[in-house]
Amino acid sequence: MDNGAITFANKLRGNVFLRYVVVSVGALATDVGVFLALLELGLFSMAASAIGYSVGILTHWFLSSRTVFQDRVSDKGTAARTQQKAMFLASALLGLLMTVAIVGTGAALGIDPRLAKIVAIVISFLLTYALRNMVIFRQAPSV
Repeated sequence: MDNGAITFANKLRGNVFLRYVVVSVGALATDVGVFLALLELGLFSMAASAIGYSVGILTHWFLSSRTVFQDRVSDKGTAARTQQKAMFLASALLGLLMTVAIVGTGAALGIDPRLAKIVAIVISFLLTYALRNMVIFRQAPSV
């Protein structure tokens, strides 16, 4: 590996936000891929947006709980882990509602659903990152 790649890997390892961005890009690729495929199949834009977002969220939980917040995820089988999953799902549902509303409003205004989806991606990303980093996977207080 060259020095640039090593430097990036070290920054990635130590930076929660940067890791979250990388994981989000993977989940977003899944979300948008499903969204565009469903649009091509003729599905209504709001439904395609909701389904794509839902598949992206499953991808996001899998990746972020193992690579972004792995040191803050509660142990498997505990009530705390169940609570984290429930809160992660709640944050995803909030993002989903925001995404569907933005895409639906865009469609009602005659805006291309792909453009509305881009706006929804940015707003949903910022909202869910804030909730997940500061609430769901917050650092345990040091004793």
